[in-house]
Amino acid sequence: MTPQGPSGRALVVGEALVDVVEHPDGRRAEHPGGSPANVALGLARLDRRVDLLTWLGPDAYGDLVRTHLAGSGVHVLTGDRAPISTAVATAHLDADGVATYDFDLSWDLPGTWDEDDDDPLVVHTGSIGAVLTPGSDAVARLVERRAATSTITYDPNLRPALMGSPEHSLPYVTRLVGLADVVKVSDEDLAWLHPGVAPAEIAEEWVQRGPALVVVTHGGDGALAVTHAGARLTVPAPKVQVADTVGAGDSFMSGLIDGLWSADLLGAGRRDALRAVDTATVERVLARCARIAAVTVSRAGANPPRTTELAEA
Repeated sequence: MTPQGPSGRALVVGEALVDVVEHPDGRRAEHPGGSPANVALGLARLDRRVDLLTWLGPDAYGDLVRTHLAGSGVHVLTGDRAPISTAVATAHLDADGVATYDFDLSWDLPGTWDEDDDDPLVVHTGSIGAVLTPGSDAVARLVERRAATSTITYDPNLRPALMGSPEHSLPYVTRLVGLADVVKVSDEDLAWLHPGVAPAEIAEEWVQRGPALVVVTHGGDGALAVTHAGARLTVPAPKVQVADTVGAGDSFMSGLIDGLWSADLLGAGRRDALRAVDTATVERVLARCARIAAVTVSRAGANPPRTTELAEA
């Protein structure tokens, strides 16, 4: 299936790693992951051209990640330098399939990389790569430069085990919210950043900082969206049997970028149109995001659906 909307490419910037999943019964599995890498994977499976700028080591885990991403069409950009070893995140699943994480990783960006000359329609970042030093400053500078030509999308996807206190992470999040055109954030992230404050209240505040659209995901309870144009709406989540929640938010984020792409709302030249987006378009996009996330949670690991699967559902 050929995607709707303009041609072009996405640039995703952030960590790629290996998720080691430990089940309650003692089973252990290894899956390529990392929030930005999962977003890139999801976009490629939705038939989008996507480059991933990341920080992979020349080791077996790095090869595992590269092969996995290439198998779905993600182009991993090659830089002038790399870490000694590829990052590892261990996901501990509880009886309900909900994951908590600990990490063994470093994060930086190469100084130069083999990117194509054409400007991407959209640049996405978030999670560890947007907070962990020394690479986080380079990510923010790249985003600032790209805003002149590209839509900027951001998902904080916070990892308290790596990011210290909310007070430490908040300046990084605030900076990128101010640079972003679209923000997707989970209710869990907001509860950690701003305990006791209603997610809808934070979304309303964030949309006044610059984004055209802020979406708050509530897991199985659906999602809330607030637009710069003044709309506020909710969409439900389909009811499915949950295998685990690994990668669910990332696949939702991929669906959000893909949906705005199909609606011809990406690229700096479409920024005004995005800021004026109508409620019906947002609702249609988010309903599809919810379907995409539901497929992802119905199977193990960060395994988002392809366009053909959505068409068959």
